[in-house]
Amino acid sequence: MPTEKEKMINGEPYYPFADDTLKDERNRAKELCFEYNALPPSKRAKKNEILRKLFGKTAENFLIESDFNCDYGYNIEIGENFYMNHNGIILDCAKVKFGDNVFIGPNCGFYTAIHPIEPKQRISALEAAKPITIGSNVWFGGNVVVLPGVTIGDNSVIGAGSVVTKSIPAGVVAVGNPCKVLRQITEDDVL
Repeated sequence: MPTEKEKMINGEPYYPFADDTLKDERNRAKELCFEYNALPPSKRAKKNEILRKLFGKTAENFLIESDFNCDYGYNIEIGENFYMNHNGIILDCAKVKFGDNVFIGPNCGFYTAIHPIEPKQRISALEAAKPITIGSNVWFGGNVVVLPGVTIGDNSVIGAGSVVTKSIPAGVVAVGNPCKVLRQITEDDVL
């Protein structure tokens, strides 16, 4: 019989509050996030040390502004030159992978958890999770929400305030709620 954590990792429905391992791992992540957020900006090396302990994979060069919060941390992988502005949230019940040169505006959230629509299941605390994959050279404006199972291709821009419910291809500007492709990025976009 698989554990609730094994079910979570495998993308199957699971009970996050019925598994002491998951509770302990969430508490560890919350403690590390608290420690990270309490440090002053001048302690960048210590802050990055905490994130390297928290995340599943980091590159050499990255910057995440406080406040930052996540569920587990070990399901988060960030590439080189990753930047996340203030009030970032990554609910990483499933893998959340970011390529290189990803820039994320303030108040953005990446949510892998799926909660049942049917009320009896929902109040039982059953949930599932789907991964999020972000390519390289992607820019997110402020207040963007990315939902479970979404992939965003390389070189795309997601406009401020968007709610990304479906995957977005490479090399486009996409905006809205729900987020939709507005147009291709072209040479006319060079400043």
